[in-house]
Amino acid sequence: MPIDRRDFLKGSMAIAGGLILPAHLVGCQSGDDDTVYDVVVYGGTSAGVIAAVHAARSGRSVVLIEPTNHLGGLTTGGLGRTDLGVEDTIGGMSLDFYRRIRQYYQNEEIWQYQTWDEYMDRTYLLEEDSEGMFGFEPHVAKEIYRQMLEEAGVPVVMEDRLILNQSGVEKEGNRITTLVTEEGNRYRGRIFIDATYEGDLMAMAGVSYYVGRESNNRYDEYLNGVQLERSHNHIFHHPVDPYVTPGNPSSGTLPGVHDNDPGTTGEADHRVQAYCYRLCMTDVPENSRPIEKPVGYDEQRYELLFRYYETEYDEVPWINAAMPNRKTDINNRDAFSMDNIGKNYDYPEADYAERRRIIEEHEHYQKGLMWTLANHERVPRKVRDEVSKWGYAKDEFTNNGNWPPQLYIREARRMIGEYVMTEHDCRRMQVVDDSVGLGSYNMDSHNVQRYVTEEGHAQNEGNLEFSPEGPYAISYRSLIPKRNECTNLLVPCAVSASHISFGSIRMEPVFMLLGQSASAAADLALDANEVVQDVNYPDLRKRLLDEGQKLDVDLEEYPENPPDWI
Repeated sequence: MPIDRRDFLKGSMAIAGGLILPAHLVGCQSGDDDTVYDVVVYGGTSAGVIAAVHAARSGRSVVLIEPTNHLGGLTTGGLGRTDLGVEDTIGGMSLDFYRRIRQYYQNEEIWQYQTWDEYMDRTYLLEEDSEGMFGFEPHVAKEIYRQMLEEAGVPVVMEDRLILNQSGVEKEGNRITTLVTEEGNRYRGRIFIDATYEGDLMAMAGVSYYVGRESNNRYDEYLNGVQLERSHNHIFHHPVDPYVTPGNPSSGTLPGVHDNDPGTTGEADHRVQAYCYRLCMTDVPENSRPIEKPVGYDEQRYELLFRYYETEYDEVPWINAAMPNRKTDINNRDAFSMDNIGKNYDYPEADYAERRRIIEEHEHYQKGLMWTLANHERVPRKVRDEVSKWGYAKDEFTNNGNWPPQLYIREARRMIGEYVMTEHDCRRMQVVDDSVGLGSYNMDSHNVQRYVTEEGHAQNEGNLEFSPEGPYAISYRSLIPKRNECTNLLVPCAVSASHISFGSIRMEPVFMLLGQSASAAADLALDANEVVQDVNYPDLRKRLLDEGQKLDVDLEEYPENPPDWI
């Protein structure tokens, strides 16, 4: 017999403050539950956690729904090397999270495999005078989020997936009334926040969005669309034959290489920047799980890498960033690395079964790559010696075989909302007057495709790393849909932004501060009984500043930064 959600939640919250339960225990059957939440947050990413906690602290009834069994997104899923840009742009609850991280590591007892000073000698992510700490172990981030949710009394429902068609969202006019899940649970709300990386709730609500890269012409940008000339990092610097039989195009291309036209510079395409897992490794033997050869390993998948090693290239193709307790955050580096280029194009709009297939393919590729680098005889000895020193940290992701539970969805759908953030905003060539947070990281796109050049060599395209040279303001209107599409939805992750500007916005600290801003706007909209498009910005600005958010850019210190080629 289904458990009545109202009684179950009330009882559990009274006892424990917060609550985490699986979807099948919610017991919210159609027509049986008249609960209407002030705020329904879909997506337990970093933005979703912060938005839900903020709503609860504001006195609102709120529920946080996570479609998977993992809470915290990338922040708890292996991305311990925080991409910051200008540290002083991080404020509010985002900064509070990193303060809590730093406070946690003040306890000498948690330093099992090194000391604070030894870690400080290995990292560039922490200054002695920093307020926060921006390198951390995944389980520590998860514990901090758990504490925040429990303190605020936020009920969290896990593994409850939105139906990915129009029946997943019920609307009256242009207002969402109910979110419906595959479990048959129905969540009614006054305001909804889509905090998924994929923008699933937004899309099912009929809000406009874009997948892929816009043309430069669409928003008069410089770094959007196909970038054959400006893809300058993580490319092949020596000629590598891309064909199964070297020199024979009729034999077909090697795995991971396509033989289609890559397009022309500046034109739009459907392709999506590459995904990968951020691996938590360690070189402490007693805490290390060896790198194993995955079942179904196919060495041809790595033939391109072997051929690259037959040129002058002889590096370890990873970024190995030091985390506390002799752990790492492993990221992509060089031409053939952690990014599974070209294998995610269908992910943003796929159903759950197809997404699972894509996720599993990425996991198999990356596990095979790690074994290859550590063991394969065609890999240089110095590379094998270095990689084989490392293993998966046995005390991380213990319910997932020490493998990260979250694939790095760097980009999926992007809303086309009331305002579209573009390269001009990142470069401060225009500055919005309704700031709800600051970005400052590089306009950063990982590679998008691997193709055959006119000379018959393999090459990557799409990687861009251009600094905005300082902070820039993010518009409130980039968090809200067009008025005629939906009036009670806020979107802090799949924000309204062009591909290249999203490449800067998409950092976890920024998602957290936008989650807070979205919740604050929801609170004001509820107070005034108005649509999110009519929230009074001066009131929102005052609220965010009172809560410690950073909103303003000093244009004397950080003037506009147009491209140096115009």
